[in-house]
Amino acid sequence: MKAISALMNWARNIRRDVVALWIAARDPRVPWYAKLAAGAVAAYALSPVDLIPDFIPVLGYLDDAVIVPLGILLAVKLIPAPLMRECREQALRRAGRPKSYLGLAAIVAIWLVLAAWIIWVFRPGV
Repeated sequence: MKAISALMNWARNIRRDVVALWIAARDPRVPWYAKLAAGAVAAYALSPVDLIPDFIPVLGYLDDAVIVPLGILLAVKLIPAPLMRECREQALRRAGRPKSYLGLAAIVAIWLVLAAWIIWVFRPGV
C-alpha cells in the first residue's frame, strides 16, 4: 500500500514539475540555457503525441517512464532553487494543464524527416 501511495505521489510531482517547467521557460529571470531545457522538456511532456508511440512494446513507455523524468531532473537542476520553488507554487495554483502545440509540431517534424529519410534511403531504382 505504501508503494502505491509513493508512486502516486511521484506521478503528481512529475505533473506539477512539468507545468512548473512550462512556467519557468517563460520567466525572464530564468537563465537562457535553463529556459531551453525547461521549454524542451515541457513541450515534449505536454505534447499530445509521443515521439515513440505507446503501442510499441517496451519502447513506447520508455520515454514516459525514463526520458521525461530524467529531462525534468536536468531542467530542475539548471533553474535556481528559489525560482523553481516559485514556479512550483504557480503550477499548484494553476487550474488546468497546458497543451504544447510546439511540442506536437516538433514531434510531427521529426517523424516527417525520419519518414523522408527512410524513403530516400530505400527508394527503388537508385
